[in-house]
Amino acid sequence: MKQIYFLIVVLAGGVLSGCGRGGGDRGEVVGVPARSFRAEVPYGMVYIPGGSFLMGQTDQDVTFAQIAQTKQVTIQPFFMDQTETTNSQYKMFVNWVRDSIAISKYINDNKYFIQPKGGAGNSGNNKKYINWDFVKKNPIWSAKKGQASNSQKLQGMYYQGDDRVFDRDEVDVRVLKYNYALYTLRDAASYHNDKTKHRSDFIFRDTVPVYPDTLVWLSDFSYAANEPMVESYFSHPAFRNYPVVGVTWRQARAYTVWRTRYNDAYKDKRHLPHRAPYNLPTEAEFEYAARGGRIGTDYPWGGPYIKNAKGCLMANFKPGRGNYTDDGGPYTVNVRSYFPNDYGLYNMAGNVAEWTLSAFDESASTFVHDLAPTFNYEAKATDPEVLKRKVVRGGSWKDIGYFLQNSTRTYEYQDTAKSYIGFRCVTHYLGRDIKDKR
Repeated sequence: MKQIYFLIVVLAGGVLSGCGRGGGDRGEVVGVPARSFRAEVPYGMVYIPGGSFLMGQTDQDVTFAQIAQTKQVTIQPFFMDQTETTNSQYKMFVNWVRDSIAISKYINDNKYFIQPKGGAGNSGNNKKYINWDFVKKNPIWSAKKGQASNSQKLQGMYYQGDDRVFDRDEVDVRVLKYNYALYTLRDAASYHNDKTKHRSDFIFRDTVPVYPDTLVWLSDFSYAANEPMVESYFSHPAFRNYPVVGVTWRQARAYTVWRTRYNDAYKDKRHLPHRAPYNLPTEAEFEYAARGGRIGTDYPWGGPYIKNAKGCLMANFKPGRGNYTDDGGPYTVNVRSYFPNDYGLYNMAGNVAEWTLSAFDESASTFVHDLAPTFNYEAKATDPEVLKRKVVRGGSWKDIGYFLQNSTRTYEYQDTAKSYIGFRCVTHYLGRDIKDKR
C-alpha cells in the first residue's frame, strides 16, 4: 500500500509540474510567458531622462504673485514631442473623425467595415469596425475609382441651404465630434474601499467638437486685420508645419486619447504590447523638460538673456513694445524654428504657449507631492469657472519675455480657445531608464 501511495504522489506531482510552460519549468515559478519587449522612442518624440530639479522661480518674481515658489521635485523618465503639435498632425485627427462619421452614419456600406474575429457568434458582439486599410485604398471623398456613388450619400456632411457659399460642398465642421471614455483613476483610488461604487462610476465620457476655432485670430484682438489668418492658417498647406492653435484644453486631451488608440490599433494588428497612453504633460514635466537638464537657469537655452552672443533673439515672442517681427515672425513660426534646448526640444518657450494636464491653483506648490507632482481636477460642466482653470506654460508669440521663463505659470479656462495656445504630448517610459537591459 505504501508503494502504491508513493506512486500516486509522484503521478500527481508530475501533473502539477506539467502546468505552465509545457512542463519545461521543472516545477519552478518562472513567471508567465510573455513576448520580449524592447523600448522604442515614439516617432517625433525625444527621451527625457528621469531626475530631480528645483521647480519654481529662479529670477525675481516681478509680479509679486508668489505662485511659483521653489521646491525640489523628482520626475520619472518620459518621452515628449520634439515640437508643438502641428496643423498637419492635428488635421490627421480631424480627418479621421470626419471619415469615421461619414462612413458609419452616411455611407454605411459593408465593404468599408470588418467583423472582428469571434464576432456575434461567440460574444454577441454585433459591432462592425471600419476597415481603414480599405478606406486608404478607396478614398471616400474622391470621385475616382468608382467612388462617385458616395457623393449623394455625403450631402448630409455639408453645409445646407443659406449656409452654403457659391453652392460649394463644404464640410459642416459642427458635425465633427469625437466620443471617448477615460478611467478617472484618481477618483477610483479615493473610493477603492467604498463597496457601493461600481467601475462605471469612474469612467469619464465626453463628446468634443474637434475642429479648431479659426475665428480666434479675430476675437483675441480688437481692431486687428487678421482675416487672412482666419481664412488660411489651419487649411492652407503653407502653414502645415506651424503649431495648431484655436484648440481648447478638452480638444487637446481628446487628441491624446485618439493618438493612443490610433497607435494601439497598429500594435494590436501585430500582437505587440502597447506603449503607455499619450497625455498632456503635467506642469512639473513641462518645466523639467524645458530646463533641459540645466540648473537654476531662466530660459530653456540657459540665459539670463533672451539674445545670444550675436544679438539674435532666441525665441518667438513680443520684443520691446510691439516689434513683433524682430524675432523672425509677426505671428507663429515653423515648429522647428530657433535652436532646440539640451534635450532636443524646440520652442519650449515662445511661439505658442502650451496646455498642461495640471489644474491651476495659486498655492499648488505648497501641497503637491515632491515625487511626480501635479494637481488634477476633472471639472464638470456645472462647476464654477474657477475650477476649470488649467495651467498654461511656455509663453507665446504675442507675450513679453517674462512669460518665456521656465518657472512662469499662468492659466486659461479648459473650454477656451486662443490664437496663442497650442500643445504637445508626452508618454511615460515603462521602466527605470532607457539604457537598462531588458
